[in-house]
Amino acid sequence: MDTLTPAEAAQLLGTSPNRVRQLIRDGKLMAVPGSGNGKIPADFLQDGAVLKHLPGLLTVLRDGGFSDQEAFDWLFREDESLPGTPVQALRDDRHTEVTRRAQALAF
Repeated sequence: MDTLTPAEAAQLLGTSPNRVRQLIRDGKLMAVPGSGNGKIPADFLQDGAVLKHLPGLLTVLRDGGFSDQEAFDWLFREDESLPGTPVQALRDDRHTEVTRRAQALAF
C-alpha cells in the first residue's frame, strides 16, 4: 500500500498539511493506525480530493463500534463478494454496497 505524508497529501489536495491533520482529527480522513497521522493511504485520495463517501463510511464504522484499527483492516480486506476491497469499491463508485455492508456489520 502506498502512503503519503500529510505534506504530500496536502499537495495533492491543494491545501496545507495542517488542514490534512485537521481532516484526520475530524474523522473525515484516516491515517494508518499507529503512524501518528504520519501515513495516509494514497487510496484515500482521488482526483485531488478525499475519496468521495470515505468520510461518511468512516462515521458509519466508528458509530458501529469499530476501532480505527478494525475500520482500517476492514477497508483494506479482500472481499470476494465485492470483489476487491471496500476501498477499491469506493474508488470504483460502488459506495452504496460498501456502506450497506458496514451498516450490517455494526448490528
